[in-house]
Amino acid sequence: MKLGYIGLGKMGLNMVERLVERRHEVVVFDQDDAAMQQAAWKGAAKAQSIWNLVDSLERPRLIWLMVPHKAVDAVLKDLVPRLHDGDTIIDGGNSFYKDSERRHKEFAARDIYFLDAGVSGGPQGAREGACVMVGGDEKIFKKYETLFKDIAVENGYAHVGKSGAGHFVKMVHNGIEYGMMQSLAEGFAVLKNAPYPLNLSEVARLYNERSVIESRLVGWLKEAYEKHGEELDAVSGSVGQTGEGMWTAETAKEFGISVPVIETSVEFRKQSETNPSYIGKILSALRNTFGGHDVVNL
Repeated sequence: MKLGYIGLGKMGLNMVERLVERRHEVVVFDQDDAAMQQAAWKGAAKAQSIWNLVDSLERPRLIWLMVPHKAVDAVLKDLVPRLHDGDTIIDGGNSFYKDSERRHKEFAARDIYFLDAGVSGGPQGAREGACVMVGGDEKIFKKYETLFKDIAVENGYAHVGKSGAGHFVKMVHNGIEYGMMQSLAEGFAVLKNAPYPLNLSEVARLYNERSVIESRLVGWLKEAYEKHGEELDAVSGSVGQTGEGMWTAETAKEFGISVPVIETSVEFRKQSETNPSYIGKILSALRNTFGGHDVVNL
């Protein structure tokens, strides 16, 4: 199918390449000219502006957004005036689920369809197959199901509910991710101080051989140690965050649910800004390995 694609960051550029390989016709736009050129080299068509992108698509149009959640409304402000009834917007970024619910209502009043798609897997997943959680009108999901199937790893996509559900499920996924990463980082900080000359990369490898905690995160930690060394000297002990863990903790509080593990992991990241540590280094190294986030020591 033919679609517009706005946002060519670490995830977007890789996903566009995957879509082109699967014979989709993709028209792209990003403010970064270099990213646009890379997409063109992979076979995508470049648009000169958001409006030019819209005009290059036949109705009913399909447009995928892959921009930071803080930029979504600004992009939509430019995009929506050019759309018509029957067009569809898919927000594939990490938007707050209540914002997705609001956008659905706003677009429904104009007969524009809106799907919220939570995408997990980082840049590698975007290129090799991601896990995709879709919310919105099920009929529209089925209309574009081939697109989600082609983006995802085998059996790695699903319609999870009405508008907002996709980003809700992804939000909680990221909250769980925070807790899992925190536990892993704390455990390996203890291992580093063991009264034995442990090889932490080898321990991570061993843990990933059918142990109870076998996981992609453990595998990525092994890669991080191999890349940066066990001391992680070049890695920042202050950990970045993009907000989804905090959203999960705040939503749980609204529901009256206690989530101390997630809350603690969010608070650790906040405090690490002024109190960097080896645990923080492990978290930063993990974020860099699977998400491409900045890892430079501050």
